[in-house]
Amino acid sequence: MSASVPRLVIAAPSSGSGKTTVATGLMAAFAARGLAVSPHKVGPDYIDPGYHALATGRVGRNLDAYLCGPELVGPLFLHGAQGCDIAVVEGVMGLYDGAAGEGELASTAHVAKLLGAPVVLVVDASSQSRSVAALVHGFASWDPEVRVGGVILNKVASDRHEELLREALEQAGVPVLGVLRRAAQVSTPSRHLGLVPVAERQGAAVEAVAAMAAQVADGCDLGALEALARAAGAVPGGSAPWTPASPTHHPTRPDEAVEHRAPVVAVAAGSAFTFSYAEHTELLSAAGADVVPFDPLQDEELPEGTAGLVIGGGFPEVYASELSANEPLRKAVAELAGSGAPVAAECAGLLYLCRALDGLPMCGVLDAGARMSERLTLGYRDAVAIGDSVLAAAGTRMRGHEFHRTVVEPGSGAEPAWGVRGPRPRVEGFVQRGVHASYLHTHWASEPGVAHRFVERCRTS
Repeated sequence: MSASVPRLVIAAPSSGSGKTTVATGLMAAFAARGLAVSPHKVGPDYIDPGYHALATGRVGRNLDAYLCGPELVGPLFLHGAQGCDIAVVEGVMGLYDGAAGEGELASTAHVAKLLGAPVVLVVDASSQSRSVAALVHGFASWDPEVRVGGVILNKVASDRHEELLREALEQAGVPVLGVLRRAAQVSTPSRHLGLVPVAERQGAAVEAVAAMAAQVADGCDLGALEALARAAGAVPGGSAPWTPASPTHHPTRPDEAVEHRAPVVAVAAGSAFTFSYAEHTELLSAAGADVVPFDPLQDEELPEGTAGLVIGGGFPEVYASELSANEPLRKAVAELAGSGAPVAAECAGLLYLCRALDGLPMCGVLDAGARMSERLTLGYRDAVAIGDSVLAAAGTRMRGHEFHRTVVEPGSGAEPAWGVRGPRPRVEGFVQRGVHASYLHTHWASEPGVAHRFVERCRTS
């Protein structure tokens, strides 16, 4: 695949401007024209990529310069974009908003520069006319290395309003590539952690994405947007696509098949556990695992031959009654963990392993209780492994992200999972026998040895 894959970054002055509507609609509109579209999301968000996948028929992937490091943004992008005609990258927050206290790190502008991609600025024009020119001029001129190639005006009230906005923007020197009217049918429902995931909406999500595509196709100059994407040139730095292949894993020879057969790693899925990065399962497979998804809401048994278990993030608090009612599976998870088999749990997975969640019995693997809270815990974390575990050797440094409105008490076990560095250092999470459970979401591409270590422990436990 050429490193000059056509690409656009969809950004905005602030959250709530319409980035997701425009990015998802543009992906679907390009796909409807017969283009193979590669969908990407700046930052750690798991939910928007689900809508992107629905729009394109391809896995939505994240580009996070904090979790993975700036050096992996280009390779991860090229990995996801292999075989595609065009890539659309949805930004995060405002164009220049990054990790708190870290300057531009992990901002949409930072990722756009790392990709050498033109930016399309989505502006909520609902309460302005001539002032839009000053706003766009400021964003376009703030960082000369960020190329704002065009503007899409969102929530435009009328033809007259559009005329006033276009007249003003002529002075800013940034072309208008689209004008979208207010449209309730493209809105998507939200709750305590953002949009409701695609897996929970199904038919309604399909309708919403179709409405986004129709609105973008009607209101935007798709030809001009495609031309802008094709003018992007090569990805800077001569990046090659990232690969999940582990340098320490060797394919099994036929005479080793019995002794080294692929261990089954069960991965929680379904509506309650929708938060996962595609690279995690790719890394597990490349390390030699047979990755088998299962749904804790439906399945009463773990997949046959399960040697290890991965339970990622999601919304167990929304499905606590159903998860609790599935007593056979809860017992199976507890028995697997009790046997010493490797179990990796993040955030929602941590809650599922607790004694109870909001008073409802969970798996009881951890001697801790979980409950909903009014307080939102949100932010990047710089962490170091306190001791050896199935995921990491003591001293391994990884970056993570927390995003939840729950509390686990106590917050750490006798052997914590991570020491969180920073102004208020603390320990967090649980390591006991083969279990590693924590609130931190991590991106294993930043430390591929995590997946290899986990699979090797599955072989030997």
